[in-house]
Amino acid sequence: MALRDTPSTCPTLWRWLRCPPAELRLDLVLASGQAFRWRESSPGAWTGVLGDRVWTLRQERDRLWYTVYGRETPGPETDRILRDYFQLDVGLAALYRTWGAADPLFCQTATAFPGVRVLRQDPVECLLSFICTSNNHVARITTMIERLCQAFGQHLCSLDEQPFHAFPSLAALAGSEAEAKLRALGFGYRARFVSGTARAIAEGMGAKGLCQLRAVPYAEARRVLCALPGVGAKVADCVCLMALDKAEAVPVDTHVWHIARQRYGAALGARSLTARVHQEIGDFFRELWGPYAGWAQAVLFCADLRKGRASGSRARRGRSRASRGAGCS
Repeated sequence: MALRDTPSTCPTLWRWLRCPPAELRLDLVLASGQAFRWRESSPGAWTGVLGDRVWTLRQERDRLWYTVYGRETPGPETDRILRDYFQLDVGLAALYRTWGAADPLFCQTATAFPGVRVLRQDPVECLLSFICTSNNHVARITTMIERLCQAFGQHLCSLDEQPFHAFPSLAALAGSEAEAKLRALGFGYRARFVSGTARAIAEGMGAKGLCQLRAVPYAEARRVLCALPGVGAKVADCVCLMALDKAEAVPVDTHVWHIARQRYGAALGARSLTARVHQEIGDFFRELWGPYAGWAQAVLFCADLRKGRASGSRARRGRSRASRGAGCS
């Protein structure tokens, strides 16, 4: 099957939703470390797996265009899935104004990064994916999740000979040989946590029970998640924010800790990232940004991620020029 990267290719198979850039920027959201199943398949076109479908998305002015591969024609049901995934019923521009009025530092960063919103992901996929983020970076996590899906997930289709697979079922990852297979795929110590958590959920609350955590208070959902193998406070907060409708959840790592101390002057009760400090930082930002504090933090995280990549690119170019210079001397 051929990739369709613009609405001009098979226009009857494309559909659009009204969505201005201030409400959504695909290039910022899909490459910001929230989800790991999307790639820029051609300039401005993003192709990936959402649920059991393969999609290509692109933006043109105030329109979010999409196409779905397979026998299904885009319609009201795929509109609903996409609106739910991007949480398009949440008015993002108004939230930016609220955060900016409360926080001048947010204003300084957010101007260059509009349209960063939080995805609403499948809880199982989000949880097992974020277990893989420990001591890791986005590019490697993306590769690991791709290997996971190819090894354990159902094949959905191939586009220009590139295969796409669904995220694996709990049963597939809870099997007796799953951990060894994950280790062979390069998951290292994370293999035990991925298979162990899949097994704990399959034998306990099930995928339905995990999804039902959307209806309980944030603190309760976080407590349940932290009882699973390999799930600490940061992973639990990521899942609460990006899959369980807890917009107040603020994922905290050492980078966010430094932001809270150095940029915001937060008075914290310890010199390292303890459980107490994690809670203090979350409370600090919830008081500053309000009930959608996790969304505001996602904007700053995206901005820092982009700046870090830009700095890395400049450093690589510098090393390349130095290497060429050394070769010519």
